Amino acid sequence: MLLIGNSRCPFLQLAATAERLDFPRCCSDRSDSGGLRGKLAPAALYADRVTKRYGALTALDGVSIDVRQAECVALIGESGSGKTTLLRCFNRLVLPDDGRVFIDGIDAVELDPISLRRQVGYVPQDGGLLPHWRVGRNVELVPRLRGIPDRAALADRALMLVGLEPALFRVRWPGELSGGQRQRVAVARALAAEPRVILLDEPFGALDAITRADLQSAFADIRRELRTSALLVTHDLNEAFLLADRVVVLRQGRVEQAATPDELRRAPATEYVLRLLQRARVIPA
Repeated sequence: MLLIGNSRCPFLQLAATAERLDFPRCCSDRSDSGGLRGKLAPAALYADRVTKRYGALTALDGVSIDVRQAECVALIGESGSGKTTLLRCFNRLVLPDDGRVFIDGIDAVELDPISLRRQVGYVPQDGGLLPHWRVGRNVELVPRLRGIPDRAALADRALMLVGLEPALFRVRWPGELSGGQRQRVAVARALAAEPRVILLDEPFGALDAITRADLQSAFADIRRELRTSALLVTHDLNEAFLLADRVVVLRQGRVEQAATPDELRRAPATEYVLRLLQRARVIPA
């Protein structure tokens, strides 16, 4: 028996309620401390001076970022810089100690966390597939919980978007898939309910170079087709430059710079950003 209500797995927690939310569009004119423009376009995601502490450790220290509609923003930084902590604030897997987080203009504290997670696509580092469910049922999870009709058709469409033939893969078990195929299924599950926003926590980091390049290309094509807003955590600066419209460089829980890839190349804002670009061979040393 699955103990859903107290499980730490977000995909099991999804089954705790059946409420469905409809988020309105709205604009934000808040300024921030992360180098972003003062007047924001309608924001799919917005963090306003978010702080998170774990005992004496400050994981996030007054961080402000936004993700605009149909935009991909990459969070880049070394281990411990706060990337995953910040991303998980947007689906309430992490609750800030200070500051506020907005989803399509609504303060996240006003939203039921289970319902929120059904509205926001999420791809964790390990894919998070349920091993005792076949691929088709894994991909149908969120449409099923939200009571969306034609969930099998939605799942098949999502599988086709990530390059997996539904007739071949729907009946397979996760353990029968390669690492790249499992990550494709994880992305399909995040897309199946057609969310406006998707959160990706190093989704391609554990894959071999060829598979990673294929999945990066597939994700870029999917996002352009669906115009989905995305927040991507990565250690790979080249991946961030390839997939993101803007890149936020984090260091020790603070924003060092937030800019487009071209702006980062032309004008690194700090010595740390400069050294990061040089180590990644984005600019000459």
